[in-house]
Formats: sequence, structure tokens, C-alpha cells
Amino acid sequence: MAAYQGKQATRLIDRAGDGGLALLKGSSFKDGAIEVELAGKPSAGSFAAARGFVGIAFRVQSGGSKYECIYLRPTNGRADDMLRRNHSTQYSSEPEWGWERLRKESPGVYESYVDLEAGAWTRYRIVVKGTRAELYVHDAAQPCLIVKDLKLGDAAGAVALWVGPGTEAYFANLKVTPTP
Repeated sequence: MAAYQGKQATRLIDRAGDGGLALLKGSSFKDGAIEVELAGKPSAGSFAAARGFVGIAFRVQSGGSKYECIYLRPTNGRADDMLRRNHSTQYSSEPEWGWERLRKESPGVYESYVDLEAGAWTRYRIVVKGTRAELYVHDAAQPCLIVKDLKLGDAAGAVALWVGPGTEAYFANLKVTPTP
């Protein structure tokens, strides 16, 4: 635990340059909602393209070798380049459906814009049902990202905190509400 901007939080820092997961012990999730306050920013000494990648992995299988993930790129949210802004949110499904493949094969389908500020607390909620997931940010009534074809299918698995390359991230007030 660490104190960050007035909140007690779990802190994750990517030191190896390839990101990672922190599995929630004993978690099991198929459908429902995952809510959290999170903050991400490029870590000290990170590479120039670091964006502060931060999010939640769900339906995590095989100890983290397969999972669905929806994450934010906080430095993109207020970039002075509209194309970069449109890459503020991202869905991926590792290991077969990484962001690069999804962007190449389906440009603009698995990412979107949302107003973000690097290092600031952001309210984040994903709602998952079957093969569909929706991302809500800042208590918005409408999702900023809709994924209609989760690549692992109608699966179940663990929940994990997710951090991308070159990132320092904080997570607070995590709440997982499975659908009965």
C-alpha cells in the first residue's frame, strides 16, 4: 500500500519494460461489473513513448497467460494530436489479440477517446456480459468504449490489476460485483 494524492492505494511500477499483472487472490469473474479508481503516468526514466498505461484484466486464465484487458493511456487524453487522443482507451486479449493486431486488422474498433489526465485519479468501471464489455469513465452514463466480441468468448477467470510498459500506476477502492 502507498499513499497517493490523498488515497491509500496499491502501487504497481513496471521496471522490466513489458508491463504486467497483479492477480487478485481467489478472484473468479465471468459477468458483472468491476469498478476502481486508478491513476497512471509514465514512470521515472521510462521510454519516450510511455503513456501511463493502466487498467484491469479480467477472465484471467492459466496464471495470467491468457486474459481480456481494458486499459487507459492517460497521456493521450489531452494530447495535441487528434489521432493520439482517439487512442485513449484500448481493449486487448492476450496473447493472441494484442493491441497492435487489433489496430491493424480493425482500426478504431477496439479503442476510443476519453478525457484523461496523466497521474490524476480516474473513476473506471467495466461491465461484462457474455461476449460484450463496456467501459465507463468519470461516472459517465454512456460507455466510451464498447467491445461486442470479447476474444476469449463467454469465459470465466480471475481479475487482475494491469500495468503497461514504462508505467507507475495506483489503484484504490476496487469493487468486483459478479452477476448472479
